[in-house]
Amino acid sequence: MQDFSANLMFSLNATIPVFLMMVFGCIIKKIQLLDEHSTTKINQFVFKALLPALLFSDLSTADFRAVWDTKFVLFCCIATIISIFIALLFSLILKNKSERGEFIQASYRSSAAILGIAFVNNIYGEATMAALMIVGTVPIYNIIAVIVLSLTSPEAKKEKNNGKALILNTLKNILTNPIILGIVVGMLWSVMKIPQPVILSKSIGYLANMATPLSLIALGASFKLNETKGHIKATIGIAFIKLILFCAIFLPIAAYLGFRSEKLVAILVMLGSATTGSCFVMSKNMGHNGMLTACAVMLTTLCSAFTLTSWLFAMRSLSLI
Repeated sequence: MQDFSANLMFSLNATIPVFLMMVFGCIIKKIQLLDEHSTTKINQFVFKALLPALLFSDLSTADFRAVWDTKFVLFCCIATIISIFIALLFSLILKNKSERGEFIQASYRSSAAILGIAFVNNIYGEATMAALMIVGTVPIYNIIAVIVLSLTSPEAKKEKNNGKALILNTLKNILTNPIILGIVVGMLWSVMKIPQPVILSKSIGYLANMATPLSLIALGASFKLNETKGHIKATIGIAFIKLILFCAIFLPIAAYLGFRSEKLVAILVMLGSATTGSCFVMSKNMGHNGMLTACAVMLTTLCSAFTLTSWLFAMRSLSLI
């Protein structure tokens, strides 16, 4: 009984602070301390400045040659690709073919950057393995999303060259992605063993410390619970695939392969965290309605508070983390 209580408290301590920040974001949006415009700007600030600073801070000071794990990165890549194919198969059930692209993207794209860093940071105090997980997943997330959304776009038949242009544009965006740049610069800084002056490390540290709480507050402030009508069945399907099915398939394999502690938590977030809000932005910009994606982001974020806690509790009880 004592072990049960200890494991439950470990899981709750890892998840509840993260979601309390999101609830706080909902509250300050409700009392109009934040509006739509300010929330959008905060999200941009977090994405373009704070998250890169956090990743650079973690990676540049680490012995990257010591922490690099090819097996771990390859597992993240392969699991992501297989997850996409599983989501594709489930999308064939939908009668409305124009929603299949949104369904696929919302089913496999996790909040790897924001929630991944938040969870691993909250438990272990650093996000090195979360950064490695992002290296193995974020480029795949973006490339596949563009291909899927362009092929299923309602305007795809009208603009035959649209898909190619979108793919090229997304590849350009990947190369200039602030998160990926933060990871690459941090890795190079570590590998080249460049010293950091105290002024630089403290300044970056200030930015890094703001990243997690501010991103979670902005995510909570982005909720629109009145937009779920008409997409309930498909949204529940996405939530099941995103929060339960992928974890049930790949977590036992990850444990069997010997991944433990920070690596296993990073894999859990990759597989079973909420659908990232950037899915909605991408689907809208590529000619889709976006409502199914918006509903998926809201429901998976809400339910992940319980499912992530349950998965963490199970892994803790099995002494995997």
